[in-house]
Amino acid sequence: VQLQASGGGVVQAGGSLRVSCAASGRTFSIYRMGWFRQAPGKAREIVVSITWSGGSTYYGDSVKGRFTISRDNAKNTVYLQMDSLKPEDTAVYFCAATEANSFLVRSYKYWGQGTEVTVSS
Repeated sequence: VQLQASGGGVVQAGGSLRVSCAASGRTFSIYRMGWFRQAPGKAREIVVSITWSGGSTYYGDSVKGRFTISRDNAKNTVYLQMDSLKPEDTAVYFCAATEANSFLVRSYKYWGQGTEVTVSS
């Protein structure tokens, strides 16, 4: 499975951004797709996860009500809409995929390149 992330950028606090992740290869093996983020000096954490076919979602507490994940199976693409962004959302965002029903970083076998999101105050 190959993952290609796009989007991100610089936005002021309160603004919005959307990042995308296109999957290719053995996508039939994917059970969950997720977005993770890693801020400088901090551990990588889950932002949100969605099942590849069923649409079941899991949101990290810090983004509930502000971020929305969606998928377009025809395009093998997952989108993360980020609204009401805060400076603490600044991080490198990674999309990832797993064959397991898991929200743990270590369970995600396939990773895309990171895309930077910077929220200025």
